[in-house]
Amino acid sequence: MQIVVRDNNVDQALRVLKKKLQREGVYREMKLRRHFEKPSEKRARERAAAVRRSRKLERKRAEKDGAR
Repeated sequence: MQIVVRDNNVDQALRVLKKKLQREGVYREMKLRRHFEKPSEKRARERAAAVRRSRKLERKRAEKDGAR
């Protein structure tokens, strides 16, 4: 990953870097790897995330169908 620093504006380059790291999920990954996570906890977390995603998708579909 490369960030171009223009006109010696390091602050702006830092903001761009942080935004890219956030978008790629690096911060989330660091937080998860801070402590060991048991395989059962990992499965439960991933399952809960899948449920949240599916419920969100259903809400969006219902909202779209209700608008018609």
